[in-house]
Amino acid sequence: MNLRPTDKKMSSSLQGKKIVLGVSGGIAAYKAVELLRLMVREKAEVFVVMSANAGKFITPLTFESLSGNPVYHEVFGEQSSASMPHIRAAENADLLAVAPATAGAIGKMACGLADDALSNLYLAFRGPILMAPAMNDGMYANPAVQENISRMKQRGVEFIDPEEGELACGTVGQGRLAEPARILQAVQTRIGRDEDLKGLRILVTAGPTREPLDPVRYITNPSSGKMGYAVAGQARLRGAKVMLISGPTHLESPNGVKTIRCQQAGEMLALVNEHFPDCDVLVMVAAVGDFAADKVQKEKIKKKGESLDLKLMPTPDILMEVAKTKNRQMVVGFAAESQNVVQSAQEKLTRKNLDLIVANDISAPGIGFQSDSNQVTLIDKAGKIDSLPRLSKREIADILLDRIKDKSEFISEN
Repeated sequence: MNLRPTDKKMSSSLQGKKIVLGVSGGIAAYKAVELLRLMVREKAEVFVVMSANAGKFITPLTFESLSGNPVYHEVFGEQSSASMPHIRAAENADLLAVAPATAGAIGKMACGLADDALSNLYLAFRGPILMAPAMNDGMYANPAVQENISRMKQRGVEFIDPEEGELACGTVGQGRLAEPARILQAVQTRIGRDEDLKGLRILVTAGPTREPLDPVRYITNPSSGKMGYAVAGQARLRGAKVMLISGPTHLESPNGVKTIRCQQAGEMLALVNEHFPDCDVLVMVAAVGDFAADKVQKEKIKKKGESLDLKLMPTPDILMEVAKTKNRQMVVGFAAESQNVVQSAQEKLTRKNLDLIVANDISAPGIGFQSDSNQVTLIDKAGKIDSLPRLSKREIADILLDRIKDKSEFISEN
């Protein structure tokens, strides 16, 4: 069964919702007109806020005519007083969606700069925020832009990844603004699931583990922790109380998530055992190393120009150990496989007494470890198999949380 986010029943009407549509200055601004039209068709009340350069592509009058509301586009213009009713309504809206979000606009907002209408309102806004980037593929891949995006994600801002295709500059790559229908779907989904996990206590593990060989060397794997951090961050945004147990990563703790960091598999096992009794759901995303050195050398192992024999011992199986003690809790595992992916995951699901498992093929290029996207299969203990297309890890996290929500109703009854 193939599922996409657009197939979800979570999407809801926008009738009666107040949405701020932020438009920054890029050629993709023309698509914001279509997005506005779609929102109005869904009976949302939309207030458009424009950056200083957005008006060079689309006039404020266009947005005003389609939305039926004044457009906030000048900080010091005659209609820009902070006491104006339409600005107060925008600041109290249900959602801020910035589409397109250019590299310049993202940089300003990530750094807290406010020199135009859009960046001013962004800093004052207290509700959920969606960003839909659009720019040249080289700009999007630039480390500075990616760092700004990562910083905003850690603060709870959600991003709708740009699409691949022909760009305005004539090149082909990732940077095209997501289609308006896809952005609308993300808006509906975000509003529809607001606080839908409130009251649920979720424990998440993420990242790799490191098993030392000597004072300077260790055994590890290339897990970045991005999938686990996405699950923890999205669960918090949806109202859950979240604790994250993380192996060594360079990622910042998701906003509002209590994070405990560790290094070795044994440390992670002890932390999971300590906090498991107080949770409703354990999502074991961490890529725990399978082996550790039988003996850790006290001094650095010298290179002597000959082979080195290492004796490795298996590390504790955290999932299996914890699942033995569960009563009312739901336990979700991840399986990174290179062959017989579904079959191997099904065997692990049964052997480790899990309620749900997420399997991904680590041999497939461009997804999985270190990547921002993945392609996974969800398998539950009833035998239901859901194969997802390639999606961002944030999107996968939300689909997984949907399944957890559907299957965790029994928790509140026990």
